[in-house]
Amino acid sequence: MTTVPAAPKGQAPATSRFDLGKILLEGRAFLALIVIFVVFTILAPQSYPTVGNILVMASHVSVYAILSIGMLLVILNGGIDLSVGSTLGLSGMVAGFLMQGVKLGGVTLYPAVWVVVVIALAVGALVGLVNGILVARLKVAPFVATLGTLYAVRGLAELMTNGLTFSSLDGDPALGNTGFDWLGFNRILNVPIGVLVMIVVAVLVSLVLNRTVFGRWVYASGGNERAAELSGVPVRRVKVRVYVASGVCAAIAGVILASELTSASPTAGTSYELTAIAAVVIGGAALTGGRGNIRGTLLGAFVIGFLSDGLVIVGVSAYWQTVFTGTVIVLAVLLNAVQYRGRRRAAQNGAGSPPSATAPSTATAGADRTVLEKAAG
Repeated sequence: MTTVPAAPKGQAPATSRFDLGKILLEGRAFLALIVIFVVFTILAPQSYPTVGNILVMASHVSVYAILSIGMLLVILNGGIDLSVGSTLGLSGMVAGFLMQGVKLGGVTLYPAVWVVVVIALAVGALVGLVNGILVARLKVAPFVATLGTLYAVRGLAELMTNGLTFSSLDGDPALGNTGFDWLGFNRILNVPIGVLVMIVVAVLVSLVLNRTVFGRWVYASGGNERAAELSGVPVRRVKVRVYVASGVCAAIAGVILASELTSASPTAGTSYELTAIAAVVIGGAALTGGRGNIRGTLLGAFVIGFLSDGLVIVGVSAYWQTVFTGTVIVLAVLLNAVQYRGRRRAAQNGAGSPPSATAPSTATAGADRTVLEKAAG
């Protein structure tokens, strides 16, 4: 029979001392969403909490959420993708260009909508492939590589029309190219198509991360790239694939946004990369890689979207909206630092003594070894 040693007088047992704090810290995105909903329900009870408004806000959030899911993959892998906003804009412009008709030898061809969508997604994948090659093969720092791509891709989008907008993308029944607005305006069981697409993307990526070898590779190489490489993980291939996935997610978001607006602008998605990063951080992912999940990222996107729309509904100035959003992001970063610092301390305590500045703790090394063994197997 074993006995658990009693805690020192006046001190709570170690197993329950931080339970409440841990719950509040790890569930902060969900709690923030509840607080935002309650506050704006009180401030605008006639408009904010209605089912119709919630569905409209969810439709707005779907663009941010899909963009953020792609960003999560890159951040989990230890990188960053600053080009997603520009990729969103370019994909929308490509879709708009194709919807206007393509002139070939004096004949104007109007591709079907599904062809337009596939080509737009291929453009996003191509941008992601370029980013992946720059980062994984040519060893360019992710921040620098994707910053350069941000400007290059945005420039291409503006060159397509000299800065003008493709408008009226409804199509013409006589030309057989109608239906582009289906993504933005239609609903299934009263749920906007954009929201359903967001759910499908989230479920698919979640399954990949949690149920496949590739998902374990993403976490392993993001947590400790050198150790993952030594364990047989194809680090460079994984890196290229997550950037391609990020580009495809940006393209999906771009097509949905263009469909909602029935127009494509070369400036669409400006600064959206920052919103995507913010959603990932608010959702609890570590910017250093290896930690994060789809559930938290979706909550982060809803926090930003519901906060922004709520501020508009109650008539807050656009300048104050920026201030509030920035404050939420800063708080999220601070809470992330507290959360992961607490985990490092727990790992150090479990090892028996503080580790040196260069050597990982025994508990951390054991955890890394377990993850890498699963990834390699």
